[in-house]
Amino acid sequence: MLKGRRIALVEDDEIMGASIEQRLRLEGADVVWVKLMQRAVGALRTPRAPIDAVVCDIRLPDGTGEDLFATLCRTATPPPFLFITGQGGIDQAVRLLQAGAADYVTKPFEMAGFLDRLAHLLRPKGEAVDQPFGQSSAARRIGVLVAQAAENDRPVLVRGGAGTGKALVARRIHHLSDRSAAPFAEANLSRADDPLAELDAAIAAVGDGTLFLNGLERLPPKGQDRLSVWLDSPPLARLVAACGAGMEAALRDGRFRGDLFFRLDLFEIPIPPLAERPEDAPWLLHRMFDAMNARREMPLRGISALAEQAVRDHDWPGNGRELRARLVQAMATATGDTLFPSDLFPERQTTAADRLPTLSEARDTAERTHILRALERTGGHVIEAAKLLGVSRTTLWEKMQKLGI
Repeated sequence: MLKGRRIALVEDDEIMGASIEQRLRLEGADVVWVKLMQRAVGALRTPRAPIDAVVCDIRLPDGTGEDLFATLCRTATPPPFLFITGQGGIDQAVRLLQAGAADYVTKPFEMAGFLDRLAHLLRPKGEAVDQPFGQSSAARRIGVLVAQAAENDRPVLVRGGAGTGKALVARRIHHLSDRSAAPFAEANLSRADDPLAELDAAIAAVGDGTLFLNGLERLPPKGQDRLSVWLDSPPLARLVAACGAGMEAALRDGRFRGDLFFRLDLFEIPIPPLAERPEDAPWLLHRMFDAMNARREMPLRGISALAEQAVRDHDWPGNGRELRARLVQAMATATGDTLFPSDLFPERQTTAADRLPTLSEARDTAERTHILRALERTGGHVIEAAKLLGVSRTTLWEKMQKLGI
């Protein structure tokens, strides 16, 4: 019942942790076992692959399961949590359920009952929802909000920086709604020479479909008045608007009408920048690469693990737009059939030549490369990679945490 599922186990007790891990693996699950709260934060915020559920002891050496859950909830929607607690921690477990945790079990427990509780909180694989926005918990949250927005006709406001995919969100809402057969009319106000004319053209074309206004903060006062009149008509179409960080300044300076803004901000979908969800960068890289590579006369072989790690580590100030630009350039100039970090980040070659790495940096680079090769050869299985490298699983995990793998 757990075959193919990826379960995170947060448990510092060696005996209990080993027992749970062994049984979960026998049930077919892929298990990520961490023993400290701080390491669990990193493992759950930026997992190598999506986590289906978390089994977490409430008492940990460097904090509590409650601290871990609260920390994750501050930035994203975490996977379902199944807490393990003693009799004295039931009040705390109940408090966690009220905060959004999925379930809890008390020690001692029967393994069969524990597995039933865990299986119950997992979404059946047949009900999995297509997620076109990424594999992070933040991306999955965007998917949930988009599906909710598609169920009604209220105005939607999409917030995000340049290159975060606001237009993709708007089109997805339209595609999932009852209006999918009607027109999708977009007015890109941030790029238009005449935003008012752009708005009028989109309104004339939308019919009973979806009107998407991108770059809302750039709409001039006459355009705001025109939009307000259109909303009062009332229109047959539904409205999805998108804005960036400049909206706050536009409202504060009086360049955008506050009354109109709050009419549009009835259902908000925030899109975090790529820097806050680094696991989505390699995911997006592969989606773009596959699409571009399919159109090449001489397709490339693939993307190296080192390039994936470089993409994960980059801050991406230009978000997906920057990623696409770098990938287009890399695929056009690559000298081999596999993309490496130097293909995606050619500017780093000059930087590296200007400074000789320290012995410590060189050792870390060599170890990271060797570990990535082992993980690539074993399909990401840490235990098998540890055997291949001749170290214990704990030692490998510690090095992976240190090297940011």
